[in-house]
Amino acid sequence: MGKTVLIVDDDPTQRRLIQAVVEKSGFSTLQADSGDAALSMIFGTEGQNIHVVLLDLIMPGTNGIDTLKMIQEKRAELPVIVLTGKGSIDTVVNAMQSGARDFIVKPAGPERIIVSIRNALELNTLVGEVTRLKKTSDGSLTFSDLVGSASSMRSVVAMGERGARANIPILITGESGVGKEVIARAIQGASERSDRPFVTVNCGAIPENLVESILFGHEKGSFTGANAKHLGKFQEAHSGTLFLDEVGELPLDMQVKLLRVLQEGEVDPIGSKRPVSVDVRIISATNRNLADSVKAGSFREDLYYRLNVFPIQVPSLRDRKEDIPALLDHFLKKFNAQERMSLNGATHETLDMLKTYEWPGNVRQLENAIFRAMILSDGVTLKPSDFPQISGELPNFTSKADESFSSLLSHTSTDVTDEKVRFLDRDGHLRTLEEIERDLIEFAISNYGGHMSEIARRLGIGRSTLYRKVREHGVDVENIRSA
Repeated sequence: MGKTVLIVDDDPTQRRLIQAVVEKSGFSTLQADSGDAALSMIFGTEGQNIHVVLLDLIMPGTNGIDTLKMIQEKRAELPVIVLTGKGSIDTVVNAMQSGARDFIVKPAGPERIIVSIRNALELNTLVGEVTRLKKTSDGSLTFSDLVGSASSMRSVVAMGERGARANIPILITGESGVGKEVIARAIQGASERSDRPFVTVNCGAIPENLVESILFGHEKGSFTGANAKHLGKFQEAHSGTLFLDEVGELPLDMQVKLLRVLQEGEVDPIGSKRPVSVDVRIISATNRNLADSVKAGSFREDLYYRLNVFPIQVPSLRDRKEDIPALLDHFLKKFNAQERMSLNGATHETLDMLKTYEWPGNVRQLENAIFRAMILSDGVTLKPSDFPQISGELPNFTSKADESFSSLLSHTSTDVTDEKVRFLDRDGHLRTLEEIERDLIEFAISNYGGHMSEIARRLGIGRSTLYRKVREHGVDVENIRSA
């Protein structure tokens, strides 16, 4: 899943040199000896697997500038970095005006090439994330923006596209974390109301005494604390879409009032003398089986039939595991953009592990696991050890502080280490990291006479961090120093 760089140069020696530099940095490479060959690859079956192009300008046949212009016409999102031995101002300006992301004069150092590639990828990721966020905020997210192509999801898309054409109430069901709100936003984006408000309400997160006010609104002075008029979610969503998430959590008395709104098309704000007409498209979602809730008496049967006119069942992630590679790539791009990181993908072992895991928390759990793994990772690709809760492997951290701790311990005698910094308790079990860290700090204070600057330097941490840890562990510096 690493990024692939296409190297386009008619000089085989140059291609091999650049290939060595690029692959050493963790990227995959493809090669083309001419502009025509490059265009065939980019617009062919393997074109979607090319993420950056390193393009020489001076080549026989279709030259670099013409090749660049053709790429811009059909795949403007593909970043192209121009390489040339002639770095004149006119050449640079021409290349950049034609769509090049960067310009490198040969011979270029390895660092210059890799920095340029990483910058181009980071910019592409940022542009993609901004586009995604913009679509989400302005209601233009569509089914083409959904990630994955599993057969079970194709039926969801087909149902969603049909439901979007009419003003029919839609009930989206599925386990928690499968992405029901994303489906709802895609329905909104594919409907005639795509440029209208999309208002979400988590029915399970509203305090019971505020449900009526939040949904239907209130007039100023209608109850204690009502210092101003409040429109309510239905009026906010007027002419657009109201998404009722976890609708099965609504109290029974509110279900009655919701049913009236759906039947009459008007709301009664608290304290208002007259009802207010609203034109709202209702999309509901729940992880409950509402039919069972109806039988149990916790959900009104008439409201159930009002909401369940056009049901859409979203499959769990364990039923669409073939989408995990695409979801992994999507979340890597998202967090690379948000956190200014540059991870390229995951190893084959990692991908196999993610595919075999059951994912009880579905897509939301996968997203959180990937984010955590990216924080833990110290390489360019994710490894099984970066997912300790799934793989059972502990991540192998290496830092200056670790090296300082190891150095400090290695320079102490066995007797002192056993007495002052014990790793095992009396029962032979590993002590907690907090206990070991406290002993190590106390030993360092004693060994270096309480000179905090020297202690911090030896431990490989800043003085402020050392003082903070001293406070957290309740270490008595003066008492240890005088002992």
